[in-house]
Amino acid sequence: MSGPDPRGASLPHDGEVLDVHLAAEFEARDIEATMATMPEDPYLNHVPMMTGGIGRDAVRAFYERFFIPVWPEDIDVASVSRTEGQDRVVDELILSFTHDQRMDFLLPGVEPTGRSVSLPFVVVVGFEDGKVAYQHIYWDQASLLVQVGLLDPALMPATGAEQAAKVRDPRGVPCRELG
Repeated sequence: MSGPDPRGASLPHDGEVLDVHLAAEFEARDIEATMATMPEDPYLNHVPMMTGGIGRDAVRAFYERFFIPVWPEDIDVASVSRTEGQDRVVDELILSFTHDQRMDFLLPGVEPTGRSVSLPFVVVVGFEDGKVAYQHIYWDQASLLVQVGLLDPALMPATGAEQAAKVRDPRGVPCRELG
């Protein structure tokens, strides 16, 4: 919800709330600030791995144990596009980082490989009363596995960091040849 509230004050636009939420997660790495952007009953679903949480306590526990403290220091979140609708924002992002610590929400049980990762993400965020009510987060798990050395693209129909390069520069990176 954006625009004026009944008391005459202007409420933040959903995209602004999402920007505050993302900054709390990736820049400040502040669990309290992150949770302050969410209502009493949020949910979070990292679709490829089905990680996240349902309800405030589960989402907080997920952020505290498995998400906010495990992002590598060199994490870079680059916005590609944003689409805003009523009570919904869809962000297309590229996350780049060095896999230098365990990240069970992305790669359960995989020890750090030290490899660079550049991975497109799509985040669908729903809002209730000006807060982040839910997030559906999508990425290509095969591309991640290729980039950390756990999947050989010569043996499987998968690609690695070139996905992110093509998202960044769709006309400058050629399409994959078929046949």
